[in-house]
Amino acid sequence: MKLLLLAPPGAGKGTQGERLAARYGAAHIAAGDLLRAEARAESRLGRQIASYQVRGDLVPDQIVLDVLTPAVVAAAAGGGYILDGFPRTLPQATAAAELAVRLGVTLDAVIHLYAPDSVLTRRLLGRAGQAGRADDTADVIRHRLQVFAETTGPLVPFYQERGILIAVDADQPPESVTAGIQDQLTRLL
Repeated sequence: MKLLLLAPPGAGKGTQGERLAARYGAAHIAAGDLLRAEARAESRLGRQIASYQVRGDLVPDQIVLDVLTPAVVAAAAGGGYILDGFPRTLPQATAAAELAVRLGVTLDAVIHLYAPDSVLTRRLLGRAGQAGRADDTADVIRHRLQVFAETTGPLVPFYQERGILIAVDADQPPESVTAGIQDQLTRLL
């Protein structure tokens, strides 16, 4: 199974990515986790990543691709992948599609999780308190949601035109979101 999770911050990409990876025997590739790990490593690349993350800005495409490509290549050789948080821009989507073709794989579906900004903000502020994430302050959350709407929002029609988009309301319990995804995957595939 080769899936992409497309959702704003706080919509449950991580939770659903883990659940779907377990369900379908695929690798869960969370772009944000890989980027944060690189930033914590404080390498030259990690310091660049951290400078974008602390402001709530998107990390430039080439840096994201440099970090993700090895994970995608390894997953493609195994049981598939669930991409979580990548691509986030039309150029990244184009690059990801080219990579999928080069590897002989294409996405089976793109799962768009959506919820009102008020719900997303509440979730992210709660997560910040629990996990102590510096990138989850009220101002940065507001900025991240705006950046998502402007830069990632155009991916919804991009994948919809390809006939592989599944839209699921993420403002419900995680179990219900998972069930909704699985029902729509069954119908699509």
